[in-house]
Amino acid sequence: MYKIISLTLLSVILILISCTSDDEVVAVYDATPYSFTFPENFGDPELPLDNVLTIEGVKLGKMLFYEKALSKDGRQACASCHVQSDGFSDKNQFSKGVDGLLGHRQAMPIFNLAWHKTGFFWDGRAATLREQSLLPIQDPVEMHETLDNVVSKLSADKKYKDQFVRAFGTSDINSIKLCLALEQFMMSIVSFDSKYDQFLAGKLSLTESEDRGRKLFFAEYNPFFPELSGADCAHCHSGPNFENGEFMNNGLDTDANFKDIGREKVSNLAADRATFLIPSLRNIAQTAPYMHDGRFKTLEEVVDHYNSGVKMSSTVSPLILPTIAKGLMLNEEDKIDLVNFLKTLSDQNFLTNPAYAK
Repeated sequence: MYKIISLTLLSVILILISCTSDDEVVAVYDATPYSFTFPENFGDPELPLDNVLTIEGVKLGKMLFYEKALSKDGRQACASCHVQSDGFSDKNQFSKGVDGLLGHRQAMPIFNLAWHKTGFFWDGRAATLREQSLLPIQDPVEMHETLDNVVSKLSADKKYKDQFVRAFGTSDINSIKLCLALEQFMMSIVSFDSKYDQFLAGKLSLTESEDRGRKLFFAEYNPFFPELSGADCAHCHSGPNFENGEFMNNGLDTDANFKDIGREKVSNLAADRATFLIPSLRNIAQTAPYMHDGRFKTLEEVVDHYNSGVKMSSTVSPLILPTIAKGLMLNEEDKIDLVNFLKTLSDQNFLTNPAYAK
């Protein structure tokens, strides 16, 4: 069963929003309602009341997502590092900015963000999606442009002036409307039609290996009875989106080898040192390389890490701590089956959906 939310506004209203450090009053135009469709098991998304999704706003956001004029030299767009066929992530370990500089974290995938509630980026430094959308534009390592320059370039382009009218009721372009439109498009990107979803709906069956991997994925770790022990994945990758919204240290390094303090830089809490946002496992086969620093090239390497490579540190997650001594005790067949199950989380409809393409 699917639920549909029809998003409407009764009239033009004035709202106070904060995309930048200076609050501005913005008129939100009563445009065509956008139908947001999703499975019942996801629950209602917490869509922003001050940025109601409309067909015109989502279209404008998509135009901006693929617009290279948002970068300093006109060679890079959001979509340059977030490629649809790669789950809106980057196949490179670190994305290269307009000045040839490399970032120091792997580009995160984009989908089902309307259900995400705990901050954006690996360290959660952006509280909202609209805030997140403006930071790469201004980052010297990424698009290295100023918002004033972006607004000037867009204001000189008739197609953008026209689309801002359709989306917001005025041709005046500013950074607030820019981030609202990008927020609308990114919130419209959804993925919940994987092989596993179809299996749950009774539309098809998993192979023997995939089904065995499914059971291992959800089975608890049991160091005392190895024959009953599972891969214990669901504590961190739970719910319909296979994530828990938490910032955790998954045992990649010891304290002496921490190169990135992660969430601690945002929270200033020692307990958050080297913790990072737990990502969704949907479309995981398309979003290599893995981890915040892209250190693992394959799913097999990821499984090997959890099976026997978790390292002890002062902030390692209590959920992983019990597995360090003996490891997960997965044999080669177990690991193959687990990877085969993870591949069933790929959503080909999402990866090729023209609604998200340029």
